[in-house]
Amino acid sequence: MQNNVEEFNAYRAKMNDKLLAENNKLIKRIFNLDTNAFMPGALDVKTKELLGLVASAVMRCDDCVKYHLESSKKSGANKEEVMETLGIATLIGGTIVIPHLRRAYEYWENLEATEL
Repeated sequence: MQNNVEEFNAYRAKMNDKLLAENNKLIKRIFNLDTNAFMPGALDVKTKELLGLVASAVMRCDDCVKYHLESSKKSGANKEEVMETLGIATLIGGTIVIPHLRRAYEYWENLEATEL
């Protein structure tokens, strides 16, 4: 289901462009803070993306989970690392995270079938 990934990315890009075009200083600063937080530092990008994946799953934000799955893949994470990360998220978040775990696994399968 390659188009699932393409649809998500197209929608996200379109809406981000619209939001940023409003020229709201607070929104632009939040986007900038997010961008800078995931740049290399004491932790490498892959580790930061996997941490973002845990937080997103625990917070039950499916869009955030998709974003961090893709970013994790782009930064070199493999399936075993992602599954271990999602396991920790499910442990911390509890059984309420399981539906998000299912969707995350499905999206990872879509990413594996997609050239990034």
